[in-house]
Amino acid sequence: MDYLDLHRTLKKAILPELDTLRLGDGLWVSQLDFTSGNERILSGESHYSCSLHGALDSEPEPSAPALNIPPRFLDSHDSRIKENRNFRYAVFHGAGARRAGEVLLLFHGLNEKDWHKYLPWAHRLALVTGKAVVLFPIAFHMNRAPAEWSEPRLMHRLSEQRRGDFPDVVGSSLSNVAISSRLHAQPQRFIWSGLQTYFDVVQLLKVIHQDRHPLVEPGARVDILGYSIGGLLAQVLLMTNPEHLLDRSRLCLFCGGALFNRILPVSKFILDSETSAALRSYLVTDLERHLGQDPRLRHYLGGAHPEGLLFRSMLNEAVLGQEREAQFRRIAPRLLAIALEQDTVMPPSAVINALKGAKRDIPARVEVMDFPYPYQHEDPFPSQVARRGMVEGSFRRVFDTIADFLD
Repeated sequence: MDYLDLHRTLKKAILPELDTLRLGDGLWVSQLDFTSGNERILSGESHYSCSLHGALDSEPEPSAPALNIPPRFLDSHDSRIKENRNFRYAVFHGAGARRAGEVLLLFHGLNEKDWHKYLPWAHRLALVTGKAVVLFPIAFHMNRAPAEWSEPRLMHRLSEQRRGDFPDVVGSSLSNVAISSRLHAQPQRFIWSGLQTYFDVVQLLKVIHQDRHPLVEPGARVDILGYSIGGLLAQVLLMTNPEHLLDRSRLCLFCGGALFNRILPVSKFILDSETSAALRSYLVTDLERHLGQDPRLRHYLGGAHPEGLLFRSMLNEAVLGQEREAQFRRIAPRLLAIALEQDTVMPPSAVINALKGAKRDIPARVEVMDFPYPYQHEDPFPSQVARRGMVEGSFRRVFDTIADFLD
């Protein structure tokens, strides 16, 4: 079965309500429940505390832009969104009662609402590597978001309102209007949801390490594949190596690895131009000022939390460069990045500049590939019958390269 047939078959077969499904080729997919224990880091709490350092001052609630948007999209009570706390994640794994001795975590990109394009990726990697492949969702993405954020009629009205508020907006669409509206109103959501996801992954790693995972052995090596913005999460995890849970791990980046200030995310599938500008202003231009004004933000992005400090180093090449490059140098032997020549969101030059350092002396492996058909960052393997053979060849080239590296 080639990529196109595999994509169509898996998209129809893997439904949210199914617990376990036999796929053939000796593979199964199981969907497991997960309850985040880290939602209280999000906006909406009356007071905050750090599990390591005790009580924290609350951040001042920012004034949202004067937008004509339903309150539920600008609601600051993110910590109370139940879908983000209780959700399911899929695992591609082998048959039988024997648990997997190796696992691969797969992280998706920004503004993703379903796993459809990743299902052939997970299938190929599970088949070729023999690893259990875990599709773990980022906070407020995939099935961690309320269904209404994808409801066509509501999104159409919201998109029309947004175009009215910002007549010059570029890239606004039904697909990105929910995330664009929320991040435009509170850009710090990018930070807090990223940290919640980081702590959720650590929670999952501990479940595995403590022999409480039904499909993975406690001593399993855990590798990571980060696509697009999922690469940022993956990099921070490997750089911090929480509780030495990733001592033996390898990291693959696909269309990812650039620093945030070098990403160009304006796309009808990712963010609109107004939100991109607001995020850049908050996370790059004005972050140091926000750190001075917000004690809670300063606590998590300062020296008290290495994950926050290194996350901050990934936002702007001019900040914490020595710390970032020291970590890149340390993990370089366990890192592979694949960039695409025609990628305008994560340009290859930005990936190389980040991973190889200012002096180009970090021995990170970066491969720049190109495909013999038109493609884009959001859709590197388009489902077009006319280009079936070319897409199949490119798909196998990418994921067989990744599989060889993870061997």
